[in-house]
Amino acid sequence: MRKKQKYYVVWLGNPAGIFDSWKECQLSIKDVSGAQYKSFLTIEEAKKAFRNKYKDYIGINTKKKKISKEELIKIGEPNLYTISVDAASSGNPGIMEYRGVDTQTHQQLFHQGPFEQGTNNVGEFLALVHGLAFLKQNNSDRKIYSDSKIAIAWIKRKKCNTKLKKTLKNKKIFDLILRAENWLKTNTYKTIIIKWETKAWGEIPADFGRK
Repeated sequence: MRKKQKYYVVWLGNPAGIFDSWKECQLSIKDVSGAQYKSFLTIEEAKKAFRNKYKDYIGINTKKKKISKEELIKIGEPNLYTISVDAASSGNPGIMEYRGVDTQTHQQLFHQGPFEQGTNNVGEFLALVHGLAFLKQNNSDRKIYSDSKIAIAWIKRKKCNTKLKKTLKNKKIFDLILRAENWLKTNTYKTIIIKWETKAWGEIPADFGRK
């Protein structure tokens, strides 16, 4: 089956613009701190987005499935007095990065990567641990959102149960995994982790826009 064409809008990159391949998009955001980008299914959507602001498109899921009003009421609205974390991986394994943002303002609070030969699940796990440590360090009572059931389960077990094979290229990732697991085992925290309801609210605010 032929892969669907995607268009990548880069608001902050070197250069900024609209690209019709992920490879070109990667080159434009490489080494750009706080790069701003997102994928779209049509060139018309991409052109419209490029004329507007990046913040207007973060947290929007262009492929969101319809759900009933009853289900929406049951889920409710997201808690904005929180932080949100997410990860992205181009391939499995592939180039991986993760970050945390303020759920309400989308201000980036921390970012790590890109790393070679990582996976999305590993990135989600590292993002959650980083978020927990960040909130504890800042003595914050905010909750934390993640859209990964797997990462949340790993946090509860205090173990990154990845099947990723360790290589010379991803040694740094495994160093971070060990550090994260040790943090979970030697620290206590009161932070509540909440599952982000993508089907009701769209993409999590920390989303990298690669979908």
